Amino acid sequence: MKDADIQDLSFDDWDELKFPRKTTQDFDEVVERAISRRGFLGGVLAFGSGAAVMGTGMLKGTTAMAAQASRFAFEQLAPQTDGTVHVPEGYAWDVLVRWGDPLFSDAPAFDAATGIPTEGSDRVFGENTDGMELFHKGDTELLVVNSEYVNTKVNLPVEQEGSPVSADDIVRLQNFQGVSVMEVAEGADGWQVVVDSPYNRRIHHRTPMVIDGPAAGHDLLKTEDDPTGTASLGTFNNCGSGRTPWGTYLTCEENFNGYFGTTEDLVLDDVHAAGFQRYGVSTDVEPGRYNYHGYDARFDISKHPNEPHRAGYIVEIDPWNPDATPVKHTALGRFKHENAAYALAPDGRVVVYMGDDERGEYMYKWVSRDIYVPGGDTSTLLSEGRLHVAKFNDDGTGIWLALTPEDTGMSEAEIAVFTRMAGTAVRATTMDRPEWIAVHPHAVEAYCCLTNNSRRGALDDNGNVVTNAAGEPMVPNAPNPREINRYGQIVRWRPHNDDHGASTFDWDLYVMAGNPTVHADGPFAGSANINAGNLFNSPDGMQIDTSGLIWIQTDGDDDNAGDFAGMGNNQMLAGDPMTGEIRRFLTGPKGSEVTGLTWSADRRTMFVGIQHPSAPFPDGEGSLPRSAIVVVKRDDNALVG
Repeated sequence: MKDADIQDLSFDDWDELKFPRKTTQDFDEVVERAISRRGFLGGVLAFGSGAAVMGTGMLKGTTAMAAQASRFAFEQLAPQTDGTVHVPEGYAWDVLVRWGDPLFSDAPAFDAATGIPTEGSDRVFGENTDGMELFHKGDTELLVVNSEYVNTKVNLPVEQEGSPVSADDIVRLQNFQGVSVMEVAEGADGWQVVVDSPYNRRIHHRTPMVIDGPAAGHDLLKTEDDPTGTASLGTFNNCGSGRTPWGTYLTCEENFNGYFGTTEDLVLDDVHAAGFQRYGVSTDVEPGRYNYHGYDARFDISKHPNEPHRAGYIVEIDPWNPDATPVKHTALGRFKHENAAYALAPDGRVVVYMGDDERGEYMYKWVSRDIYVPGGDTSTLLSEGRLHVAKFNDDGTGIWLALTPEDTGMSEAEIAVFTRMAGTAVRATTMDRPEWIAVHPHAVEAYCCLTNNSRRGALDDNGNVVTNAAGEPMVPNAPNPREINRYGQIVRWRPHNDDHGASTFDWDLYVMAGNPTVHADGPFAGSANINAGNLFNSPDGMQIDTSGLIWIQTDGDDDNAGDFAGMGNNQMLAGDPMTGEIRRFLTGPKGSEVTGLTWSADRRTMFVGIQHPSAPFPDGEGSLPRSAIVVVKRDDNALVG
């Protein structure tokens, strides 16, 4: 495969290329075995029965209450396959900001053919928008947005075919990623970015960071540039987001492994070799996904083998203080973070739910040692406490397993740096790419998108079930019951005693995506709340609004053929957990992922992210495709969510 072609691969496909797990699975046999599994059809989710209710009688409501009146204020949108955004009748959308738009008046102008030059590339809105949150004080509203990664074939000169050829190219790519903090305001011409606002700020791959928590100062984090192991440069592959009750922004580092490589053959000690293997850091001498290491020695693991240990964390940013140094919280674990969803336990402790977005990895929960007091000291709430990992039982119950030195055989610092190994040590449940988690604002329950896992239950060339990165066979289990899972599902849980800090919970499946128009029955038809009108695959992003509606965003196959016939482009749907009803609300342009969602302070505007469109969106023919944030409003200016 040519180096340029690597840029076209998804992160999953790139990891699969570097760490292949071959399949020779017969699909019909997979379906037959899946249908025969009583754990799949027996009590967790009954296909065709009109119920997705646990056998214990808890968490009822997915479709059992479908006779209730709909709470949706819109008629379902039909699937779309073109190159623009669509919303239902009675709503309108517009572009707020797109890659390359200025945050400061001295930023370079965007060129429709060549984009943005390196000089000033840290003065514009970043590339590939993802998670976002809105903060407000009085009449001032700040939108904080992740820029997950770059499309090098778009962001570099066309003649380079996506390959960086100089240190200057690397700086440009580094500047386009990270986080944008910007003031936004609604005026006579709609919503706009307030250019030159004192709050506007770009945080990228070279921004100074502070490291805290149990791994801070440990030998695993020390480098030539930072012999203390307490400071770092940059935040990487910023995927999902979160917020804290004290008003700070959490950005989540996901597929950081692709930024590192080596220019020399390696001789690694056992610790580094095992860590690189488990986290997918390539040890081959090759350009890799971005070739940072070819022009920036910091990313060359033959020279700086500890640098990858300094990425893969949740980073806290104060949006109101442009001079504040972002903090990497090692206590929240190192893995491919999707987002961070907080809750407060009844006693005031802070709980943060997190997913590790890779096939066969785990779900985590942080519980602080100290309690949150509004206006009080918050400095320990994300650094002192205990990290847990989820174990789901077949009977619809589960437990959060504490990751302690006694239970894992690892030190506190090792748990923080090699969190995946800690999860394996306590036998956590392998999941189908746990991505966004959302906590319900009115009920003590939470939801997690399990996007897909086409390798679960598949066989390698020797007839053995393929494994995750830990070597654990990815056989079906209760919350991930389908082999060759191309559609995905959403798991829901309710902590015991209505306490998010509790160690036990009950769970069920809120929805199983599928295609009943292709698969008339069985596991790939989906759950009873999936029908020909609301087909989707690969639930990824998720938010729950103040009324309790669940907004589901997708990042899946949009070829609209075969197993995915009738699904159209990636989309955003609304779900009512009280009735189980799900309706399509928005569709993105061809090739894009719909990701990132938040609301204005008055809840009359919805901000939605459109990532990596393949069409020349939003500027039309003759322009490079540009990721963007769009605003959605009702024509009558009523509340939107």
